Amino acid sequence: MSYFDAVSAGFRNYFDFQGRATRPEYWWFYLFVVLLGLGAAVADMSFGLGSEEMGGPISIVASLGTLIPMISVGARRLHDIGRSGWWRLLIFTVIGIFVLIYWWCQPTKPD
Repeated sequence: MSYFDAVSAGFRNYFDFQGRATRPEYWWFYLFVVLLGLGAAVADMSFGLGSEEMGGPISIVASLGTLIPMISVGARRLHDIGRSGWWRLLIFTVIGIFVLIYWWCQPTKPD
């Protein structure tokens, strides 16, 4: 899956928490979200918006616009390795972040 295919699939499946997302789909979409966040932060700083403690309006809109797709692609990636999407809640614990990163790096499990 290419970068643009992964980004379009991430937004096409905006509220789809069922199904599967391959490793490339997840990581390409994650890269898009990171690059979008960096671009939004640079735009905020260029226009003198926001502060160091809180992002500016462009960063906030970019974050809110990609929040649900990032959650859904993460849940679909967990489905692809044979886990429930509810394991995504581990993100709220310190050790859970590392567990999720390890799982997201795992190869696809066949049905």
